[in-house]
Amino acid sequence: MQLARVRGTVVSTQKEPSLRGVKLLLLQLLDEEGQPLPGYEVAADSVGAGLDEWVLVSRGSAARQSSDSTSRPLDALVVGIVDTVNVDNRLLYSKKDQYR
Repeated sequence: MQLARVRGTVVSTQKEPSLRGVKLLLLQLLDEEGQPLPGYEVAADSVGAGLDEWVLVSRGSAARQSSDSTSRPLDALVVGIVDTVNVDNRLLYSKKDQYR
């Protein structure tokens, strides 16, 4: 899994039938300091994540292991919404502090 930040949504009216009704998010992956990495990735959302939230994203074959996505052609799946991240006894991110 990797940390990412939700930067937007992707709408596709024509897609693989098994992806109908699946919310697609535009993610920017984050490094170990919470800084954005270059580039973006599209991931299916299984947890109801929103704009600017930090999320856990599962990629590759692990994204297809989810019970509701086994027959879907996924390369990335948002599997969690992050509440806090601590690195070396230092608070790197707190969801509650983001909205103050």
